[in-house]
Amino acid sequence: MTPPSTPTAVLDATTSIAEPTEDTEPSYLSRGERMTLAAFVVVPFVALLAAVPLAWGGWLGWSDVVITVVMYTITGLGITAGFHRLFTHKAFKPNRAVKIGLAIAGSMAIEGPVIRWVADHRKHHKFSDRDGDPHSPWRYGENVPALLKGMVYAHIGWMFDGEQTPQRKYAPDLMKDPDILRISRLFPVWVAVSMIGPAIAGGLWTMSWQGALTAFFWATLVRIALLHHVTWAINSICHTIGEQPFRSRDHSGNVWWLAIPSFGESWHNLHHADPTCARHGVLKGQVDISARTIRIFEQLGWVKDVRWPVAERLAARRQPVAGATTAR
Repeated sequence: MTPPSTPTAVLDATTSIAEPTEDTEPSYLSRGERMTLAAFVVVPFVALLAAVPLAWGGWLGWSDVVITVVMYTITGLGITAGFHRLFTHKAFKPNRAVKIGLAIAGSMAIEGPVIRWVADHRKHHKFSDRDGDPHSPWRYGENVPALLKGMVYAHIGWMFDGEQTPQRKYAPDLMKDPDILRISRLFPVWVAVSMIGPAIAGGLWTMSWQGALTAFFWATLVRIALLHHVTWAINSICHTIGEQPFRSRDHSGNVWWLAIPSFGESWHNLHHADPTCARHGVLKGQVDISARTIRIFEQLGWVKDVRWPVAERLAARRQPVAGATTAR
């Protein structure tokens, strides 16, 4: 799972469906876009820091918990099962309703429009942990100071880089899909729904302004901050530490304690060893909620041609010594 594309890709999303203007040459963030991005990063993070004392002070009710969990799950799976495994890697074929639903759910994570997100992630895989990778933590070197600097860049700094990934070059298939183009174009709408929806739900649940306000704090600000940092951690942490039971051409590793909040994305080593596989947690005990969700969709007949793990492919990719780590 790649760190999110800039939330300020709202301007990209307004490109005409009939005549997309994205060229194969990189575009650049304007000063206004960088300021908007900073707001989307800083404000939810401040809310996350304030969450514990506010919860201790009684500013957290069951309605807040339920709405937050529901919003985190919907938007998180929109990124992991939708933006990542479906739109980036084509790990399964959905019906139109599932395709649209996952694209909207992922957009509500406020990690950028789907086409922008996919383009960034495909470029990441093409150059993973090498020159050209948009967000490798190894970009400055392998000693401790360089790696710490690289982790900060991979976690959040890369989004402020002025150069943007060319969409037409890395996501031409999505630019030809009218449904996906329309959803990308309406990205500001999904941002508004994601931010305002929890407050409306909280207000109706409690029939009070306080319920609306606390729901906005927890299910909008705190949820966005938590989901973003979990997403960013996949490339900052999972490309620095973790077990490597499978061979890959980069530093991708498995980080078990991120598996639940990332819905299985932190089983990152197998993903880079076999990117189109619909399940990332393929070993015993590796919980992969995204894969389970895809499996449910398959059982309901909503998706088909799922690329499940194949024993022979896994065996061919196993390290001679299982459990080798990325420590260097």
